[in-house]
Amino acid sequence: MPDTTDLPTFDLTGKVAVVTGGSRGIGRSIVLGYAAAGASVVIASRKIDKCEEVAAEVRERFGGRALAVATHVARWDECDRLVDIVYDTFGRCDVFVNNAGLSPLYPDLASVTEDYFDKVVGINLKGPFRLGALVGTRMAAGEGGCIINVSTIGSLRPGATELVYACAKAGLNALTIGLAEAFGPTVRSNGILPGGVRTDVAAAWSDEMAAAAADTPMGRVGEADDYVGPALWLATDASAFVTGVLLRVDGGAYRQMS
Repeated sequence: MPDTTDLPTFDLTGKVAVVTGGSRGIGRSIVLGYAAAGASVVIASRKIDKCEEVAAEVRERFGGRALAVATHVARWDECDRLVDIVYDTFGRCDVFVNNAGLSPLYPDLASVTEDYFDKVVGINLKGPFRLGALVGTRMAAGEGGCIINVSTIGSLRPGATELVYACAKAGLNALTIGLAEAFGPTVRSNGILPGGVRTDVAAAWSDEMAAAAADTPMGRVGEADDYVGPALWLATDASAFVTGVLLRVDGGAYRQMS
């Protein structure tokens, strides 16, 4: 058996982690999980006051460094600014989580406007493409790092009620796999595919949608904190030989052989 002192851990001491959409839901839970593991964290979201609240919580609970940056990821100039701020402040980025997402409900597909389509694709794919390209290039030129893209299980089996979102996230899946080749071997790129999750977005679910989300072998919908463990694993040397992988974290809802 290996010496337990040589086993990988979930320690992020000395690392810098950035999480977009980090002020609420899954993003907030990941920020707090990374901070608890010792990382300095950057919380990026459109509403600076919400980012500052999470940053203050990090400092109070864990005593670590936390930086709030107002960022609209669909705007490439703001993506550029975010990456510049991270490197100007910390001199490095070890973990970058593209978590920001948007999927407003619509009555039917014919009602989807061009503005709606562009907004959903901008947040879920356009921004992560720019951020992945920028931070991946800098990571590869430095000491390497990890890119983690938060997609959705619906990208593998799209439904009519969130089709634009699913299409954008399917593109994010392709980006995840492509970045693994573009920036390997020192930069790893992986995706987390959540199923139904009880966040503030779930407040808009119909009774039928809520029942479908809970119809899993685990007998429940996901909670934001369910994604901390997978995000820590993918961010640390515990997953050192894992890249180009789309990890389903859905309570077994879309279990399959391949």
